[in-house]
Amino acid sequence: MDAAGAAGGRRRERLARVRLYLVTDGATPADLLPGRVGAAAAAGVDAVQLRRKDVPWQELVDLARACREAVHRQGALFLVNDHPELAVAVDADGLHVGQEDHTVAAARAAIGPDRLVGVSTHDLGQAIAAAGAGADYLGVGPIHATPTKPGRPACGVGLVASVRSRVGLPLVAIGGLDAASLADPLAAGADAVAVVRAVCGADDWGGAALRLRLAVDRAVAARAGGADRTPSSRPGSGRPDGPRGR
Repeated sequence: MDAAGAAGGRRRERLARVRLYLVTDGATPADLLPGRVGAAAAAGVDAVQLRRKDVPWQELVDLARACREAVHRQGALFLVNDHPELAVAVDADGLHVGQEDHTVAAARAAIGPDRLVGVSTHDLGQAIAAAGAGADYLGVGPIHATPTKPGRPACGVGLVASVRSRVGLPLVAIGGLDAASLADPLAAGADAVAVVRAVCGADDWGGAALRLRLAVDRAVAARAGGADRTPSSRPGSGRPDGPRGR
């Protein structure tokens, strides 16, 4: 296996261990974002997706590169939303696309076989199609109505259970989730939960991420009868063994 193939294998191994996934907001000032996503990753976020709209290209590249470096220092995965050329330019771990964005085939052709491709899905048919097209993981939601996706009705945890029964890929539940509500989609079969406001709306991103991580670990342990397939986080660090290598 060549170096690129080995990197792709490591990314997929780490993807299988993702439990807490952060999607950035559009309101946080760019100069603060790298430090804040780094703090969230240090506290237990396993993957960070940069979602930024209407930013000049070079500013977006500079911001993505700074965020990637901050996230990678803590051993978390870094993905970008919607821009395959950005994923390649900053050597992101992957690309996330929506139903109205690039197809899985087009995304894969643009970023290569060794980066991750995630797809947002809102019904069972979309999930089965994305899995069949070669996605690495699926976003499933919105679980609850959320202002980050105005006009899109909530699908509830029932969709997670339906997709889990038909698809073996990692599933990331998203949509209005917080520490009080994340246990339900995990119990329904999601491998991870994604949040936006629960971290980005807090003054202390690290503190918010740690509270979420502890709630995720409790929910996953309860689902598995007290023994998840991955180690639980060390109190106060958010990570089982400190920063994980890329």
